[in-house]
Amino acid sequence: MDPRYPIGKFALPPEVTTERRQQAIEEIASLPTKLRAAAKSLSEAQLDTPYREGGWTVRQVIHHVPDSHMNALVRLKLALTENKPTIKPYDEAAWAELADSKSAPIEPSQTLLDSVHARWDRLWRSLKPEDFTRPLVHPENGERNVDWLLFLYEWHGKHHTAHITELRKQKGW
Repeated sequence: MDPRYPIGKFALPPEVTTERRQQAIEEIASLPTKLRAAAKSLSEAQLDTPYREGGWTVRQVIHHVPDSHMNALVRLKLALTENKPTIKPYDEAAWAELADSKSAPIEPSQTLLDSVHARWDRLWRSLKPEDFTRPLVHPENGERNVDWLLFLYEWHGKHHTAHITELRKQKGW
């Protein structure tokens, strides 16, 4: 297993159906609980352990997820309210080096993730089938659509949770 991609690299599902979308929405909705469980009872030293050689610490991963998902919520809202918007990327690595990601307690980010996902879940569940085809432009990935956002962030949450759970298995925590 490549520790950078414990669940594999992102790929769109081969077939997008209403049921598959619903499954992705359920996975996104459950992420805050799963991420909390993955980090439960970790000591400060464990939180400051990189999940792989040269990788972020568990603390940085936990802070990264709500940072990323806040951006994703905004991207979704732009795609639903504008005509083929260009979404803004951000330097995730630089964000992970800021003080609020490197050394802050994880509880505020876990609470933030709860709140972002409560809003995001409501929005996902309100979409009509045609909304999933609405286009957006990612400067690095080109033209995509709302389905791409849905499945990317379903994967993203599982991906980062697995960074923590795989480290725990490896270390016997």
